[in-house]
Amino acid sequence: MRSRRPRAARRPPGAAPQKVARFQRLCGVEALPRRSAAPATDPREDEKAEAPLAGDARRREPQPGASAGPQPPGNDRNQCPAKPGGGGGGAPNGVRNGLATELGPASPPRVGALRRNSLTGEEGELAHVSNWPLYYLFCFGTELGNELFYILFFPFWIWNLDALVGRRLVVIWVLVMYLGQCTKDIIRWPRPASPPVVKLEVFYNSEYSMPSTHAMSGTAIPISMILLTYGRWQYPLLCGLILIPCWCSLVCLSRIYMGMHSILDIIAGFLYTILILAIFYPFVDLIDDFNQTHKYAPLIIIGLHLALGIFSFTLDTWSTSRGDTAEILGSGAGIACGSHVSHNVGLMLDPSLDILPLALPPITVTMFGKAILRILIGMVFVLIVRDIMKRITIPLACKIFSIPCDDIRKARQHMEVELPYRYITYGMVGFSITFLVPYLFFFIGIS
Repeated sequence: MRSRRPRAARRPPGAAPQKVARFQRLCGVEALPRRSAAPATDPREDEKAEAPLAGDARRREPQPGASAGPQPPGNDRNQCPAKPGGGGGGAPNGVRNGLATELGPASPPRVGALRRNSLTGEEGELAHVSNWPLYYLFCFGTELGNELFYILFFPFWIWNLDALVGRRLVVIWVLVMYLGQCTKDIIRWPRPASPPVVKLEVFYNSEYSMPSTHAMSGTAIPISMILLTYGRWQYPLLCGLILIPCWCSLVCLSRIYMGMHSILDIIAGFLYTILILAIFYPFVDLIDDFNQTHKYAPLIIIGLHLALGIFSFTLDTWSTSRGDTAEILGSGAGIACGSHVSHNVGLMLDPSLDILPLALPPITVTMFGKAILRILIGMVFVLIVRDIMKRITIPLACKIFSIPCDDIRKARQHMEVELPYRYITYGMVGFSITFLVPYLFFFIGIS
């Protein structure tokens, strides 16, 4: 199923990495000498300084300037590897693990800790991070496009705020992310080269770059959230108009800061999202109504999302971004099917149009406590479902397709394993979010 991968396209002059490196220096990020240039050190000391981080191993072939290494897939999302400050690897006077860095006699900025992706073996780079507030701000911004955010954000809307808005946000998110991932595999532009760019994040480093799906998600979610809620809920429009540019710019700039995207990638992702919303947003209500009310909606939903997943797997040879695409499609299918069942059993009914717009209820201790309880119980249930399905689907797929299961990472490089694993596992996660967990809330009396 794996074949020789097409060569990545050359970037145009407008996507030069020097602009990314210039922005990083402006924000207080500068590269240190690479580890390969330094003398050998005690590996035990190295392990103490490097806190391994379980991040999303959306891996592909190393891009120009990127560290080489094995390319197994992974499930978790990325975090920011170069943490400023003395904690976890920095040492006084520019010394880390006993190695003097070329900082000169002046008091240097703190050194970011070198941190390894425990799933792939690829490592982040040593860097001076002199502006701590910007570092943590952009770490937060980049997390707004990762799995941890999605797995909290969408359930919070569905369980605590407005299930209708949550469902339709998911429809838009699935569409935008699917088109973005497929477009990356068609255009095949590499990430900005390092050097001169400092790679503060390595978990998406070998995935194609154009367009930025972080920028697409960071544009689609706030715009759609305001479009879906204004007129349905009573709140000042000015609040929404402030939220959109703040959210969008934070996510977009964070990707340049982390060294993952060029300015051209970000602009393309933003404009591509605006085009997608302009074309498809008028049909979101129809799609959601179909998902809930049509007799054969579950069969059509599952078949369509599965077909889209198989198509995306044909655009390129194996890569973990294909698994992420299957994960997105599986989540969308599961949430749509769960909402169909919930609607037909009367579990989660939308408010009547006669009472719109809805007034924001006063926040009481009871309401706040129930919301926290729903999130805690619901997330524990969802994570248990994900773990159980992962343990079942991978060995089962390996057995059905006669693929060796001794090395899970290698086994998942086969479409026959990765597609059903991601699709079924996250399909059940989505189904749990819109049916099983709400039914549990109803059963224990916190719905």
